[in-house]
Amino acid sequence: MSIGNSPEDERPFEDVSEEARPSIGRALQQARIAAGMTVDDISTATRVRIAIVHAIEADDFTSCGGDVYARGHIRTLARAVRLDPEPLIAQYDAEHGGRPAPTSAAPLFEAERIRPERRGPNWTAAMVAAIVVVIGFVGFTMVKGGDEGGTASVAEGATPATGTSAPAAPGTKKPADPKPDPTDSAIAAAPQDKVTVQVSAPNGRSWISAKDHNGQILFDGLLEQGESRTFQDSSRIDLVLGDAGAIQLHVNGKEIQDDFRPGAVERLTYTKGDPEVG
Repeated sequence: MSIGNSPEDERPFEDVSEEARPSIGRALQQARIAAGMTVDDISTATRVRIAIVHAIEADDFTSCGGDVYARGHIRTLARAVRLDPEPLIAQYDAEHGGRPAPTSAAPLFEAERIRPERRGPNWTAAMVAAIVVVIGFVGFTMVKGGDEGGTASVAEGATPATGTSAPAAPGTKKPADPKPDPTDSAIAAAPQDKVTVQVSAPNGRSWISAKDHNGQILFDGLLEQGESRTFQDSSRIDLVLGDAGAIQLHVNGKEIQDDFRPGAVERLTYTKGDPEVG
């Protein structure tokens, strides 16, 4: 009769922590499905190609073009589905050899600092000095000519004219009248026979897409905070807003009062006679 542990008790404990944690691609796919978004929606909102999104969700990072681009794609996709990207980046580094150490720039800086500088003639200072001399000569000539003309007129008994202003200094120009913002002018003068839509981003940046009634793309890109775009068509404007909460809309000169949620993707259509959400 044997006293002690049985062979089954001597088996090592299984670490289920790694098995319980989903892969990077699986985590991104689950978060996308939970957010109610398709692969096409993710590609449209992040500008990452559909083929690369499919490959990453299958844990295939070869089409990313390297570790740096793979980390960037993981971070972009994670933010699009409201997922913290840092644990996924750490998991990627652990599975692919870790993040490479940065290269020190000190030796290169020392070499550049020791290298003697070659100094050439300061042509800019010479040109400025020449211009100052020319302007001074012209000004002196004009003042001297004016004084001689005035003395001759008094000697001959002519009465000098009153209220004569001094000659304007060379190079002075009348300030131009401020021009109105072209987007504000487009809204104020919105024609009745067309649809005019202004998209502004006062609360943050957002990806937007605008098409006319023929489906032709008028704009497809990122609208930075503080920027605005104005679109016009004869009958209809179709919009897709990547982050509708950051956007303010004016349609045919009137502000749209819809309460868009931050991070929400909105697809809108506006026609003549709106504001009405299509």
